[in-house]
Amino acid sequence: MADYARSLRANGVPVPEIARKLVITSGKNQGKRPSVAIVYRILAEDEQEG
Repeated sequence: MADYARSLRANGVPVPEIARKLVITSGKNQGKRPSVAIVYRILAEDEQEG
């Protein structure tokens, strides 16, 4: 899911649209969509690492 979010962002897709395209694949929220805040957090972690 995170890799897909990164690739969409790299192609200029807005974060709210990315959140609508993603689906959580495991855990207690399986099958649900992540919040926009979670998507921003995923993308921010990449910027801190790199």
